Amino acid sequence: MRRAQIVFSTLLSRNLLPSSSATAAAERTLLRTVLYSTAATSPRSQWRSSPSPAASVPSKSVSVGLAGALSFSLTLVTAAEAKEPLSPDLLPKDVVLYQYEACPFCNKVKAFLDYYDIPYKIVEVNPLSKKEIKWSDYKKVPILVVDGEQLVDSSDIINKLSHRLHPDNSAVDEEEAKWRRWVDEHLVHVLSPNIYRTTSEALESFDYIAKHGDVYSFPISENILEIKDGSIKNPLDLCFAPPYWSCNSADGNFSTTERFTAKYAGAAIMYIISKKLKKKYNITDERAALYEAAETWTKALDGRDFLGGSKPNLADLAVFGVLRPIRYLKAGRDMVENTQIGEWYQRMETAVGEPAGTKA
Repeated sequence: MRRAQIVFSTLLSRNLLPSSSATAAAERTLLRTVLYSTAATSPRSQWRSSPSPAASVPSKSVSVGLAGALSFSLTLVTAAEAKEPLSPDLLPKDVVLYQYEACPFCNKVKAFLDYYDIPYKIVEVNPLSKKEIKWSDYKKVPILVVDGEQLVDSSDIINKLSHRLHPDNSAVDEEEAKWRRWVDEHLVHVLSPNIYRTTSEALESFDYIAKHGDVYSFPISENILEIKDGSIKNPLDLCFAPPYWSCNSADGNFSTTERFTAKYAGAAIMYIISKKLKKKYNITDERAALYEAAETWTKALDGRDFLGGSKPNLADLAVFGVLRPIRYLKAGRDMVENTQIGEWYQRMETAVGEPAGTKA
């Protein structure tokens, strides 16, 4: 642990990362690594904080005179009934998702599949070696293979699947399209600066990953402090020091030394990189940006249970999906406590239902 803390302090003492193209590529790899395998199972009650009167958004299906408890129950029933039944003939027969567990774009696709009860197999991709997708010319995730056909890019995947499930619906919903673009162009960019906003939050994120992730890939080496002739010349060197260890924490393969090294080194690197992301996307206050995004979305609902009205549309599923990776971290808890998004998220969680995916 002391050794890991030394690594953490060493990395934080460096204020800038080199601005070379190689470093930029390394940062992208690091971001994929960090988004790899955040646990997907945790009590849902953390999203169900009691909102203040000003934050309440009543369901249209609940009459004004009903008691609060009954209103709450009927809201859940309304959401549960919103799921669309589909003809088995329209459903794909074999679906495989190549993903990073905590990737917001992968979670967009999973939200769609879960909502429509489309069974799918999950293949977790190692963000460093990518050996699981060596068969494909496309080297990003998500990749969805549907009845043997490869689909790529989360929004394009969802467009094609939606057309397959609703072949007679060719109309373009401009409001839905606008908010789907907002998710891809704005919402996703405020997440990482919030997850790694402070050193303590960065440590919380990595501690959670190390403790709960099914598979956690990070470079662990007994000679981690002997990189490049005995010194760390660049914090990014830690991410390219052989060997790369793939640790299955559920099976107890994460030793104490490995756990603490991964936690402190990874947290330090991502804390530094998050500051660069904050600058890149012109974010002055991370939490303010997150709260503003959440309030922007709830205002767009305009009193509706969902943007789609009585049932979620593709924009609802997109927002819900990208928020999944942060739901149990401090950023997610703070967002629910300080904005009005919690009730909508709860309705979405009920409408989407249980995950339809299983590990391949």
